[in-house]
Amino acid sequence: MRFFLVSLVLAGLASGQEPDVRAAERAWAKAITTNNAAALDKLLGDQLIYAHSTGIVDTKKDYIAKIASGRQKYEGVDHQSMIVKLYGNTVVVHARMHMWGINPSGKFDDHLMMLHVWLKSGGAWQLVAHQTTRLK
Repeated sequence: MRFFLVSLVLAGLASGQEPDVRAAERAWAKAITTNNAAALDKLLGDQLIYAHSTGIVDTKKDYIAKIASGRQKYEGVDHQSMIVKLYGNTVVVHARMHMWGINPSGKFDDHLMMLHVWLKSGGAWQLVAHQTTRLK
């Protein structure tokens, strides 16, 4: 019975946090499509590992610089599906995405599988890991 009650409490916490995590995902998408470096600075954790589908891995500083300079320009980001799993103050988000824009290699129009790891720090969700894989 005790396990059952603990499970119910944890399930309630998890479902209560999911809208906030989905909002953080939308805020990230808006920040990268509007080149908003200030918003990204708040959304991204200081120890961020940002692994692109190209194999390039950026730090927080590198990624924000790419976005702010326009070297990495996202014209659109569409979460086509999203699964959110809560583990204490950490959340794993798996999504199918459509992202398009332009980077130093030229235009891109990618369908991707994305994995995000969010950490709740100071009462706010921060993205601490990003990994994408291109889908055919």
